[in-house]
Amino acid sequence: MLEASQLACERGDVRLFSGIDFSLGEGELLWVRGPNGSGKTSLLRLVAGLSRPAAGSVRWRGEDVGELRESYTRELLFVGHANAVKEEFSADENLALSLELGGRTSTAAARAEALGRIGLAARARLPARYLSQGQKRRVALARLCLAADFPLWVLDEPFAALDTRALETVVSLIDDHLARGGAVILTTHQEVTIAARTRFSIVLEG
Repeated sequence: MLEASQLACERGDVRLFSGIDFSLGEGELLWVRGPNGSGKTSLLRLVAGLSRPAAGSVRWRGEDVGELRESYTRELLFVGHANAVKEEFSADENLALSLELGGRTSTAAARAEALGRIGLAARARLPARYLSQGQKRRVALARLCLAADFPLWVLDEPFAALDTRALETVVSLIDDHLARGGAVILTTHQEVTIAARTRFSIVLEG
């Protein structure tokens, strides 16, 4: 499904990494590890097609993601390190907006079910300014509940600021996606157990 060849990334005059090769198929998990500043988020952004590599390429189903553009993003769910939650919008409104920006429509009932599963049923109509950091993270992650048809999930620190119950829910969502034949790339500092047919790791050292 996804292939990277000789990927390199530069930040200013500094080369964060180079020579990264990997391939990822159905039901497979890639865990990107490394200290802060080593380039984990930069690698995920390259994979998601949000930035261009200094060298190398990322291919989706054999085609360069830079050429595919919108057709690639329609098959990709990217959850970045930042929650991208609008403070004046409710959890439900934020979820609806994020889905719309990704080219997806949703019903009120589907969003209510997603927010309930992620533990925000009682706060679905509350403006995000009144939510804790962990609750805002759950708003961003609620998209996972409505993303069964996205073949590829790219998740940057998905477990940050989550309590134990929410973390277990997100792990379960990832497990279900892998069991359906989806592929997942993630980075996290937390040690979690994720069920995957095949698991790979890339360690960036900066």
